[in-house]
Amino acid sequence: MHFTVVSSLDSQCREAAAERLGRTHDNSVVVLHDLLDGSLVLRRVFRDGRLFERETTLLEHGCLSCTVRLDVIPTAERLAACGFDHVVLGLPPGVATGMAVDELRRGLDAPVVVDNAVLALDPAEVDNQIWDRHTLFESGFTSMPSDERTSGEFLVGEFGQVDTVLMSPGLGSVLSGNPGEGSESWLTGVELLGELAPHAHLVAPADTFRPGCFDPAEAAARNKPGVVRLPVSESQGSFTTVLHKAGRPLHPGRFRDALPHLASGTHWMRGRLWIASAPATRIAVQGIGPRVWLESTGAWLADRPESVPGTDVDAALDWHPSHGDRGTVLALTGYAQDIDAQEVRDLLDSCQLTEAEMEADFAVWEDPLDLSNSL
Repeated sequence: MHFTVVSSLDSQCREAAAERLGRTHDNSVVVLHDLLDGSLVLRRVFRDGRLFERETTLLEHGCLSCTVRLDVIPTAERLAACGFDHVVLGLPPGVATGMAVDELRRGLDAPVVVDNAVLALDPAEVDNQIWDRHTLFESGFTSMPSDERTSGEFLVGEFGQVDTVLMSPGLGSVLSGNPGEGSESWLTGVELLGELAPHAHLVAPADTFRPGCFDPAEAAARNKPGVVRLPVSESQGSFTTVLHKAGRPLHPGRFRDALPHLASGTHWMRGRLWIASAPATRIAVQGIGPRVWLESTGAWLADRPESVPGTDVDAALDWHPSHGDRGTVLALTGYAQDIDAQEVRDLLDSCQLTEAEMEADFAVWEDPLDLSNSL
């Protein structure tokens, strides 16, 4: 059974994308799900642009994951059994593509082929959404008070999952009278998308859509915490991405002091850290707009005797003869006027242990980042 999965924060963009995707295959059906207040799920099913089913379901525990598991997946299975060759699933706003694809593969008995994973959005809104401090609930994107993700966190997560970004004017642009495609904010957003999702096909309303692009293995590799993938070439426009690597462990105190300066003004900071206070732990760092966090991703491959470097492509590419995959790799994306590449490199280099500090026992380092308790 063939599926195309559409995620979005904007119902208008999602519906425009789903309607278009329904025409990419013969014998297609389009399903749009929405989680409303009071744990009520609204389901609409279209064929050839015409609505032929509209139902609501009351869930005992209304959340996005329950909506997918208890209504989206059963609906997909039912439509597949009806003989449709291709189902377009317009996910409820805020549902992550990766979760939906995993549930499809677990929940359906027949083999599942995902032709495309698509993010529908308005490029003119992306910059503001990356920097919005409000949660998805506070911004009105979901009906779940417990959803503490920001719009920027949702979008960056989706950029790693999808193969295509379908662009169209969203509800915000329509209500504000924004001229939409071709406007300055639209073009700026398209340029930003090229930095944040360099692998994705950016498809405007008049562009040709390319079906069959989804590569699940590549999507999984892009989304591993700590992995850094860069645009094919350095941008010469409004945005830039700076990459820097440090081959010695970072002094925890100096890095703690440097982190706010590194993150300041960056739309997206990502990478992995080798810190002296937790030298055997591969620490992923991510900053999206106003939020920055660290998380453990386990031991370095070099500290796992049973591991083979070649089994992890990203680690193998950075493998060093003396310290293996241990090291700091950091990429920062933002406005070119706000990111000074040399300043970033100097700041990160200043966080490395000196030759004298390298001689010390790592157990003596204080832990101002509280890595020992949180990792």
